Amino acid sequence: MMIVKKEMIAMLLAGGQGSRLGVLTTRMAKPAVPFGGRYRIIDFPLSNCINSGIDTVGVLTQYQPLRLNTHIGIGIPWDLDKNVGGVTILPPFERNINTDWYTGTANAIYQNIEYMESYNPDYVLILSGDHIYKMDYEVMLDFHKRNNAAVSIAVIPVPMEEASRFGIVVTDENKKIVEFQEKPEHPSSNLASMGIYIFSWDVLKEALIANAEQSNLDFGKHVIPYCHEKGKRIYAYEFNSYWKDVGTLHSYWQANMELVDLIPEFNLYEEYWKIYTKYQNIPPTYMGNNSHVERAIIGDQTGVFGRVYGSVIGCNVQIGEGSEVYDSIIMNGAKIGPNCHIEKGIIAEDAVIGENVCLGGGENRENDTRPDIYNNGLVTVAEHTIVPDNVTVGKNSVLSGELLESDFPGGSLPSGSTLIKAGDRR
Repeated sequence: MMIVKKEMIAMLLAGGQGSRLGVLTTRMAKPAVPFGGRYRIIDFPLSNCINSGIDTVGVLTQYQPLRLNTHIGIGIPWDLDKNVGGVTILPPFERNINTDWYTGTANAIYQNIEYMESYNPDYVLILSGDHIYKMDYEVMLDFHKRNNAAVSIAVIPVPMEEASRFGIVVTDENKKIVEFQEKPEHPSSNLASMGIYIFSWDVLKEALIANAEQSNLDFGKHVIPYCHEKGKRIYAYEFNSYWKDVGTLHSYWQANMELVDLIPEFNLYEEYWKIYTKYQNIPPTYMGNNSHVERAIIGDQTGVFGRVYGSVIGCNVQIGEGSEVYDSIIMNGAKIGPNCHIEKGIIAEDAVIGENVCLGGGENRENDTRPDIYNNGLVTVAEHTIVPDNVTVGKNSVLSGELLESDFPGGSLPSGSTLIKAGDRR
């Protein structure tokens, strides 16, 4: 096998199910979920890589990979279609012995040691495929080199009252990590791990091999503690810009809504740090005679004939005349009929909302099956769902499937309802 020398390669973990996003991830991995009108979540770490000068990226997939694989292709949008390096999809594969699915974040990396060795890297960057942020990984690498570190962990300051929700690191005055605290009840620091690591290659390889038999081999639980116990130099690289974990429906909705703030904290339009995505050569947006739009992102080939306020609208969407959309996410290919009222809705790809439909009314009642997922007043409609004419759906509800008028007794569904037709999955 030919060995090609690369200073640093990236390994992008993109196999997660994202169960806390409910019906949005029934048929796709979380990194493939649309974001910001025309993008998908994985576009952000991939764009960070190419903007940081990293031209070799292994994307580790597992759960429902088809949509993700199709989106990435050979990496053309990110200039990652290289003869040497570029982007490589790395699914689990059958071996002579010990064949298994990826059973943990570090196990997925361990099963691809041969891929990493083929580039003989000095450093390996480990990334998650489900966060929204812009980071220059070259600056983090400079920090790693400057401190002669074995491992550098990107951390972000969080409010102390929220620190117990995160993996926390405690550092000395030189940013060397002296203690790890996993979701501590009484945290000693507010520096939360972002799940972004730079390893010196020999250190990573040693730690993976030494812990290979661990069940559900994980960076936070096994690899990093091993390096710490062995006296490796581990440093915290503090990141102080926008970073959002969109792992829940509410955080996903919130991150999209922040894009349409008057002065958005996360700017999609910076010329010097572009976000790249798979581009489809489709017609421009059309605004009808009676349309009205305020503070919104509108994707290509969308027809707006109603009124849109503070919302993120994808590509090839139709919003019917007389309809009003407030504080909502309408994904690619969705069709909203005339005279609808949608408030705090998440309408997934290719869903069809009939005429005179109201989504998001009524009292704020807890969801009857998964209040941990469907909450904060949102109404979630799964992809390819059909909602019939003349129905009203309350807050904290979820709809999936080819729904009929008979599914809505009296023409309505109260707040907190779960309506997932047989054959559909949560």
